[in-house]
Amino acid sequence: MRSVTVLGATGSVGSSTLDLIARAPGSFEVLALTAHRDVGKLAAAARRLGARHAVVADEACLPALRDALSGTGITAAGGEAAVVEAASMGADWTMAAIVGCAGLPAVMAALTGGRAVALANKEALVSAGSLMTAAATRSGATLLPVDSEHNAIFQCLAGQSLDRVRRIVLTASGGPFRAMPRDAMASVTPAEAVKHPNWSMGAKISVDSATMMNKGLELIEAFHLFPVGAERLEVIVHPQSVVHSMVEYVDGSTLAQMGPPDMRVPIAHALAWPDRMTGPCPPLDLAAIGRLDFEAPDETRFPALRLARQALMAGGGTPAILNAANEVAVAAFLAGSIGFLDIAAIVDDTLQSYDPPAPQTLDEVFAIDREARVVADRLLEDVRH
Repeated sequence: MRSVTVLGATGSVGSSTLDLIARAPGSFEVLALTAHRDVGKLAAAARRLGARHAVVADEACLPALRDALSGTGITAAGGEAAVVEAASMGADWTMAAIVGCAGLPAVMAALTGGRAVALANKEALVSAGSLMTAAATRSGATLLPVDSEHNAIFQCLAGQSLDRVRRIVLTASGGPFRAMPRDAMASVTPAEAVKHPNWSMGAKISVDSATMMNKGLELIEAFHLFPVGAERLEVIVHPQSVVHSMVEYVDGSTLAQMGPPDMRVPIAHALAWPDRMTGPCPPLDLAAIGRLDFEAPDETRFPALRLARQALMAGGGTPAILNAANEVAVAAFLAGSIGFLDIAAIVDDTLQSYDPPAPQTLDEVFAIDREARVVADRLLEDVRH
């Protein structure tokens, strides 16, 4: 029986992970579940799966969590330090699904333990990729990518030598505004932006998909997970979201991983790795799908992808600035205070306003993150509705 901890258990990826665990009784022992502040959902999941520990990051919610778990024998804790402690409990397998840079300390704690860490938190790897991969190397931990694109690449590589790879191609759906003229995007609403045509995801990642910043962040993530060099990483738009990514080898062979647009597919692969487990998703019906289309990304209408590639090439602290500014801008858009096109503009201006040295420690990553947010917030004042 594999012991598991789920960091970010009440979000989209966390909930899908718990669904898979519940479908395989006797295969997993749930060591700890964490959430930000959704006490009701966290307590229900902890009860349902017989978790040993439940942790809420917002310490003000701890009394409510204790009440919800009264009489169950499940230990309740609260605060950011308690989340890190949960990540340090020595689970065989940890799902890192806390959104944003807030998840970095817990991810690093899980990596230090030297076990398997399934990574769904791309922002952590974007902001501190070199530190994270170095930590995994030191401890012997295995980083298992959960993003559908990176999980697809992981499967297509399947033990092959990276020096035999000609290029890695990440696919992108293009989001809900793939064919929309740029001037029309100025008036799109948050409700429209979070309606992804293929995937069911949280609000922030859905907006990132709509701007194509999500694919830019995934480029940076791929750079750290699969060190073939930035020049061998490409993006292609594939509206059907059936081919999740491809690896082209020097002999001319291209391997692609296909599957339905359901996050439970890559999560199941990571959860059972190096084995396979039975999943709940129906098999692909390629005859019913009928066609698979591909097109080059349009970086004029979607400048976020260009900004991300520039940040990757610049290196140092630039990707952390990109990520922080994007989080600030997306939050402002979701709150209705800026327009859709303002998101990339705020990120661009922040990148041009702040150029710190490369971070050598987590504290330095957080310092860059904080300063970038200050700069982005200041820039927001000029464009708020």
